[in-house]
This record gives sequence, structure tokens and C-alpha cells, in this order.
Amino acid sequence: MRHPILAILAFGGAALLGACGEKGSDVDRAVQSVNAIDENNLSDIMLSVADPAEAVAYFKRATAEKPERIDLQRNLGKALVKANLNVEAAGAWSRVTTMAGASAGDQVSYADALIRAGQWDKAEAVLDAVPPTHETYTRYKLEAMIADGNKEWAKADSFYETAVGLTTRPSGVLNNWGYSKLSRGEYLEAERLFGEAIKYDPGLFTAKNNLVLARGAQRRYQLPIVDVNQTERAQLLHTMALTAIKQGDVEIGKSLLRDAIDTHPQHFEDAARALTALEGARS
Repeated sequence: MRHPILAILAFGGAALLGACGEKGSDVDRAVQSVNAIDENNLSDIMLSVADPAEAVAYFKRATAEKPERIDLQRNLGKALVKANLNVEAAGAWSRVTTMAGASAGDQVSYADALIRAGQWDKAEAVLDAVPPTHETYTRYKLEAMIADGNKEWAKADSFYETAVGLTTRPSGVLNNWGYSKLSRGEYLEAERLFGEAIKYDPGLFTAKNNLVLARGAQRRYQLPIVDVNQTERAQLLHTMALTAIKQGDVEIGKSLLRDAIDTHPQHFEDAARALTALEGARS
């Protein structure tokens, strides 16, 4: 009489163990999901706010443990670029482009790292292999820079214009385009582009300094109306002074240097040294 009961108990125990096994699998999957979320969050933190050297060390460890993970390899490439380890970054992105799941975007990132490392010819070859259907801001920005380097001005202008239309934050590429125009002697157009860059990013001091260079090249020695603090104003006056001196307008340059020294909230060593050298040469 006990056998049916034992059989039922045995079956029930098996069913219970089976249920526990299923619950255990669910728990394992849930833990893995949480770990994946935590890992992704940590990766984002390491790339965005961590010290660049710490980020590089973290992703080197992660890629050593899981070399097949293309997302970690990409993050290593990004971290190396952020740390200005450009030759190593180019090597990291080169590896990414050979992995399963690599995309045209990875090729563009590889070209970017190559340009940062000064390997322009290789970067051009990599970009040439990117499908024309891959139309992104970064791709056209790099194409414009390479065309600039080759002095292919029409191509450069076309690429810059396309890049500007593909981003909501075009200040950097507008500044680059303006500098390209400045190097060609197209000062009015350069001035316009620098002005546009500043409108998009009022804090972009590089564009403000370049705007002063463009105005100075036209012998227009008044500072543009832009939002600057006292130190930045002094630096712009110094840039304008040097531009005037290089063009032979030495007295105007000396006056601008005095203004720069008076404007700077602290001792302005570069301007003071330049003024002393000029006055000593004329005495």
C-alpha cells in the first residue's frame, strides 16, 4: 500500500526539483541581465567621466578577459583616442575592423585614429573603402580634412558642407572649414565661417582666435564683438598684435601689445616679452 504513495512522493519530488531547476535558470538569466546592464553602465562611465589612463587600463583588462567582445574592443579604441594614445588607438581600431560584426562605422573610426596618428595616406585608403552609402558627419568631416591636405579645395568645400548638414553641433567643422579658407587666402569667407562657428558654440575660443587672424589678415585690427572674459580678450589682442607686426604694421602691433598687457588680469609674459623685444630693436 505504501508503494503508490512513494511513487507519488517520488514524482512530486522530481517535479519540485524540476521547478527549482527552472527557477534557478530564470534567476541565472536575470543575474546575467543585471550584470550586462551594470557592465554597460560602467563602460559608459569609464568612457565619459573616468580618467583617460584609468579607462584605458579598464578596457585593456576587459578585452584581455573577453577578446571576442567587439563592443569592448571598440571601447578600448575610444579610450585610447581619448587618452591621446593615437598610434595604439589605430592598432585597436584596426583589430576591430577584422572582427565579426564590424561595420562601416568602425572603418571610419579607424581612419579617424590614423589621422590623429599622422598616417594620412593610410587613412585616405581606409576611407576610400567605406561604402558610399555610409553617410555620417564623422565620415564627411574626415573626407574634408583629407581633401584639404591634398589641396583639393572643391572637394573639401563639398565635404565640409555635407558634414555641416549632418550634425546639430557643427561648430568644430565650421572652424576647420574656416581655417581651410584662411589658409587659401579667402579671408572674408573664413571670417564668416568662424563667426558661424561661434554662434553655435559661444565658448569656442579657437574659433575666436582664428576670427582675429582672418580680420588681421585684412588689416582690420579691431577686435570682433564676441563674448570673452578679460584673459581671453588679452589673448585676442596679443594675436592681433602679432598679426599686425608680421604684416609690417609694427606701431599698431606695439599699441595692441600694450592693450593686451593692460587688459590681462595678471602679468602677461608673452606680450610683455614681445613688446620689450620690439622697443629694444627700435632703440
